[in-house]
Amino acid sequence: MNSSNRHIYILFNKPYNVLSQFTRDENHVSLADFGPFPKNIYPVGRLDADSEGLLLLTNDHAVNHRLTEPKFEHPRTYWVQVEGIPDEVALNKLRNGVVIEQKKTKPAEVKLLEKEPDLPPRSVPIRVRKTIPTSWIELTLREGRNRQVRKMTAAVGYPTLRLVRVGILFLTLDGLQPGKHRMLTEKEISKLYYILRISL
Repeated sequence: MNSSNRHIYILFNKPYNVLSQFTRDENHVSLADFGPFPKNIYPVGRLDADSEGLLLLTNDHAVNHRLTEPKFEHPRTYWVQVEGIPDEVALNKLRNGVVIEQKKTKPAEVKLLEKEPDLPPRSVPIRVRKTIPTSWIELTLREGRNRQVRKMTAAVGYPTLRLVRVGILFLTLDGLQPGKHRMLTEKEISKLYYILRISL
């Protein structure tokens, strides 16, 4: 299917301190330092340099539009290491929406993870204060405001220390090490089109 319409779909696990773009920057490495990737593909949305995890790279403008246009509200899931251990009050605030930059965030799915997720160590370790414990939450958003996760956790008193996007819709990081990529399977492409209501 993707061979006939010449569309390419690649999952990439973006490491820490890498830009979500192919243009190089003197202070950071970029997507151009990985791969090799086909020409004329672009990331769907972005992750900040200090965030890690799942990026979808494609040259399919319809898929890009459906996944980035706010009105479609497609879910993206993050594992977030925060300073301190959020109580139920803080978690409910995140679920119901917090005000950042004079605008309330949309309802989110939030849960405190019982144990640290199985992730490779970050290339630059987080800064830990000995007197303050850390914990992990799973946060699923249906909007994509600038540095939203970090601003949300800070707003309820639990600063983000490490942020990893682990899911976009049904697509996950499973089996994908930092800096590595893989093509979507035909089955995954069909499912993506079905969910996004794009005709083949």
